[in-house]
Amino acid sequence: MDTYAVRTLRSQPLRLALTIGGVGLCIVLMFFLLAVYRGVAEGSVEYVRRNKADLWILQRNVTNILRGSSLVSLSCRQTILGVPGVESASPVLLLLTTIKKEGRSRTVFLTGFEPSTGMGGPPRIAEGRTVGADNEIVLDRAFARKFKFRVGESVDLLGYSLKVVGISTGTNAFVIQYAFVTLASAQKVIGFPSIVSGFMISVKDKTRLGSIAGKIQEAFPGLAVYDQATFLENNIQEMKSGFLPLLYTVAAIGAVVLTAILSLLLSVNILERRKDFAILKTLGSPKRFLRRIVILQALLISSAASLVGIVFFFPLVSLIERLSPEISTKSSLGQILAVVVGVACLSLISSSISIQKLRKIYLLEVFR
Repeated sequence: MDTYAVRTLRSQPLRLALTIGGVGLCIVLMFFLLAVYRGVAEGSVEYVRRNKADLWILQRNVTNILRGSSLVSLSCRQTILGVPGVESASPVLLLLTTIKKEGRSRTVFLTGFEPSTGMGGPPRIAEGRTVGADNEIVLDRAFARKFKFRVGESVDLLGYSLKVVGISTGTNAFVIQYAFVTLASAQKVIGFPSIVSGFMISVKDKTRLGSIAGKIQEAFPGLAVYDQATFLENNIQEMKSGFLPLLYTVAAIGAVVLTAILSLLLSVNILERRKDFAILKTLGSPKRFLRRIVILQALLISSAASLVGIVFFFPLVSLIERLSPEISTKSSLGQILAVVVGVACLSLISSSISIQKLRKIYLLEVFR
């Protein structure tokens, strides 16, 4: 049976190659979608995850910083510091703005923080150093690569000249990248020196986190107080709600195309060899035997296509990231195995569709 299944596939080498290529491209698409999703998932929330505040304080009804806009008075800081158990309250200002270089504008997610506390700054520095003065800025690595910014250069931030002193990682949110300046510089940009987006709170006793959050909430009913775990989860859910539907849609289209391609090839093979299958039926071959031939063909094609997909995926991703640095991908062995297993399941579905053709082959076709 194995020899017959392989010989049948090899009888049409061009068709087999095109089928493996088409299925392989679908597999590459699935690899790429998972890699992009993981890259976006980590990049979008890495800022929150790395800045491990015990509590986050934002404007009421704002649950995240990805698609939420918060404005809080800086004067709240002294009252927050007066709450028993609060060790520090680091203000942070987040706003969308543009950076200019050589007359061209680039949009960034500007983050103003106090360098003296370190809270709210870049998660990791890949090159150079973090911000230390009001005339300095740190840019995301993907942003810097795409627009050819380098450490030591000067950029224009709404009329203010800033020196690029560092390049950060973990600050690429796919559609937008972070940039970091001092809180004073960010407040100059917005034009309101007494306004911040919120506060990152450190407490002295972690076991009293709930009671401290309650006291802050009592003092400021118009503000929202989140612990680190809750705030991180809020941002993750916001990222998923904006990106996962697109991912699922494209992945579903790829799965349908893969199944259709494979089903078409298997059905054509069966129809072209109707007489062979009729002879096998006449000789008393059990239905299970004939079905196994089709199933084996489907698994052989999906296995070969998976191998092709793995071989071409990594060079392709490397090329894409060079051409579009803002596209950040992260792959793992688990992701690859999940796709391979999923493709094997889809090949079984394709074979079950094609097997229906066997029922329409009758014994008398031997005598045609």
